[in-house]
Amino acid sequence: MKKKQSKKKTQNKKKKYDSEKTAFAKLEKISNTVTIPNRPPSGIPKYVADRMARRIFFTAGIPTILGMSVFVVSYIIVTKNIAEIPPSSTIAISALFFLLGLAGLSFGILSASWDKEPGSFFGIENIPMNIQRAKAAFKPATQNFEDKS
Repeated sequence: MKKKQSKKKTQNKKKKYDSEKTAFAKLEKISNTVTIPNRPPSGIPKYVADRMARRIFFTAGIPTILGMSVFVVSYIIVTKNIAEIPPSSTIAISALFFLLGLAGLSFGILSASWDKEPGSFFGIENIPMNIQRAKAAFKPATQNFEDKS
């Protein structure tokens, strides 16, 4: 037969549970009162990221899709006996499209304007400024501080 638990043990468990509740409530109150100092927002703003994504889609996405479709088109041409295409030509043309897509990826990122207004269609004037931003991002924080002062 089981022994009945004494009331004393169950009361201790309730007290412990209640103290955990109040501890978490106190913790939430403390965390809500902590203020974070005003810092400039870090990272890429949403409107710039959207602009970069659109440019990357056109300058990297389309050549990449063409690079993959070279294999399909080559396969269809060879299997239907339309023409004899050497495999090295298929690989070379596909590699050319993939390299074009890689260049388009870099162009899409570096040519995006960081202003609220979209800027020009190609955005070539933004490339030198964005290269400097990228270089500054890779410097240690102490070097960035010394350059500004």
